[in-house]
Amino acid sequence: MKLLLACFLAVLQFSLAQLAFGETTSRVIDIPTRPGVTQRFIFLSPAKPTAAVILFAGGEGGLQISPDGEMKWGKGNFLVRTRRQFADQGVAVAVVDAPSDRQRYPFLGGFRQTPEHVTDIKAVIAWLRQQTNKLPVWLVGTSRGTQSAAFIATQLGPAQGGPDGLVLTSTILTDTQGRPVPDMPLEKLSIPVLVVHHEQDGCKHCAYSNIPRLMEKLPSGVRKELITERGGNDQGDPCEAFAHHGFSGLETEVVQKIAAFIQSR
Repeated sequence: MKLLLACFLAVLQFSLAQLAFGETTSRVIDIPTRPGVTQRFIFLSPAKPTAAVILFAGGEGGLQISPDGEMKWGKGNFLVRTRRQFADQGVAVAVVDAPSDRQRYPFLGGFRQTPEHVTDIKAVIAWLRQQTNKLPVWLVGTSRGTQSAAFIATQLGPAQGGPDGLVLTSTILTDTQGRPVPDMPLEKLSIPVLVVHHEQDGCKHCAYSNIPRLMEKLPSGVRKELITERGGNDQGDPCEAFAHHGFSGLETEVVQKIAAFIQSR
């Protein structure tokens, strides 16, 4: 009986979302960013979005999106696999790939904290604002994607065409290969910041014990919040998508909380 009730509520919630926001459309977009370079992303939008998000996958970030929307890598990544759930919450979504000049290994490796990456994503932000009638655009990163989202937010304020908010999930808190998020100039941020982290994240770069340092580095003058997740599933490599690191089994709950924070502004 409990299982039937849970299934009924899930279907009801999905149906209400469809009624509220209409059917979601999905298409692959290529926009010019730098001379001779284009940025590809999958764009999903409900009929009446209330905000927009740019989703940054972790790892090397090379989704290798084909013109028909298929991906060679990253389908299981937390943000990639939940992209339609964001749209169901009334949020327009851009799932970004590596740019056209980074379509070979190491893709975004060594590129996430560069002026070129900032330029590429600034163009995506501008495109989204144009497409959504100037709705707020938030950057949402997971794992190494947080190094993209956080760096870009520190380099581009709203007045310079930057994002309206920042969401960091499974943040890179220590890193032997590059600068972790707490070491970035977070004091520059003037936008709301949401941090979502699993208390049992087993990835060596994402120990929950280092979360206080990140929260302390965020400016006191901005709206900031920490959401701590517990439970769910934990399978495979602790730094991969179906461990606690990827909020396995908690996807719907986490997406709803992120969307609620974005839409409550």
